Formats: sequence, C-alpha cells, structure tokens
Amino acid sequence: MRASHSDRERTIDVLKAGFSEGRLSQAEYEQRLTRASQSQTYAELNVLIADLPQGPMAMPRPVQAQPQYPVVARTFLPAQPPPRTNGSAIGALVCGILSPMYGLTAIPAVVLGHKAKAEIRRSGEEGAGLATAGLVLGWLAIGFALAFILAVVAAS
Repeated sequence: MRASHSDRERTIDVLKAGFSEGRLSQAEYEQRLTRASQSQTYAELNVLIADLPQGPMAMPRPVQAQPQYPVVARTFLPAQPPPRTNGSAIGALVCGILSPMYGLTAIPAVVLGHKAKAEIRRSGEEGAGLATAGLVLGWLAIGFALAFILAVVAAS
C-alpha cells in the first residue's frame, strides 16, 4: 500500500528519536532519513524503522485476517552511493609520491596527510590508507633531506 506524507513524517520522527537516543550513528541516520523521504510504500518505511522502538502502544496489535506482505529484501532497496574518498588524502599521496622528484612537495604531503586524518576521523570518509601513505612518504623525504644536509655539513 502506498504511504502518505504523514506516514513518512511519522517514520522520520521515529528515526529522530532513535538518533537522539544513540541507537543510530550520524551516517546511518542521514541514510535512513534520505530513504524515508523517498519511500513510497509502507513496506519501505517499515524496513527503515523495524529495528527501532516506536513508542508505547496502548494495546497489542489485533490479529489481521488479511495476508501480510513480506518485508522488502535489502537487494531491492535503492542502492547506496559509495563512500567518498577524502580529497586531502589523495593530495597527500600525490605530494608524497612526487617528493623524491621535486623535494618541496614533502612538506605539503605531511600537512595534507595530518589534515586528511583529522577530517576522516570527523566525517567518516574513506582514504585513511592514502593519508598514511602520503605521511610516510613525506616524512621519509624530509628525513633523507635532513640526513643529506647533515652529511654535507659534516663533510665540510
């Protein structure tokens, strides 16, 4: 059966309560909220709130003589967009790879790597490995440059 605007609003209220009680993470709440606003049937709405408490009920639900529709399988729900890769992490890796050739890109690799790590922890984006690789390559390039400078100074 098709859902109305008030049905969607009730589902969104249940999701808000679940989020405020700590039952949903920020990302899961936003994902379910998007799906709720796009849902068109009761079955789609029920899938979104099936694992959340839906408030006190005065009486148990009466047994229905009508046939129950099965819950929509997860494979038939709208596809989720893939998680975004952090742009600073990509920049850190590129600068880290270029640091043996250009030298000066080691410092931006380290700065972007630390910035990306902080953004990834806060936003939950992908790219932690890219940021780590950029940090390692940047610090290695800085270390080799310092070792070379010290060797030149010691030799003279």
